[in-house]
Amino acid sequence: MTSSTREVRVEDVPSRNRFEVSVDDEVVGLASYHVEGDVMTLPHTEVSPSVAGRGVGTTLVAAVLASARERHLTVLPYCSFVRHYLHEHPADVDLVAEADRPHFGLELTSS
Repeated sequence: MTSSTREVRVEDVPSRNRFEVSVDDEVVGLASYHVEGDVMTLPHTEVSPSVAGRGVGTTLVAAVLASARERHLTVLPYCSFVRHYLHEHPADVDLVAEADRPHFGLELTSS
C-alpha cells in the first residue's frame, strides 16, 4: 500500500443541506444544495486547497448529480464548478431542464 492511496467518500448530509467529500475520513469539501419539489438548486461547491487538482471536486459533483438522477430531480447549476463539470460531462446535461440550459450556458447542439 502506498501513501498516495487515499479513500475518497461523498456523503449526503441533509440536515446541513449539503454533500460532504472526505479524504481519509477528513472532510475536505462540500456542495450545498436546496431541494424544492423536483428541483435541486446547487449554489456553491468548495474543496480545500490541500486537495485541489486531485479530482476530489469532480468526484463530489459526480456524486451530487448521481444522487439528483437517482431521486428524479432536475438541477439548477448556479455554482460555476458544477457548470464546468457539466460542460466536461455532457451526458449529465439532461439533468438541467431544457428551458433552463441557456441561462446556465449549457446550450448543446442537438442532432
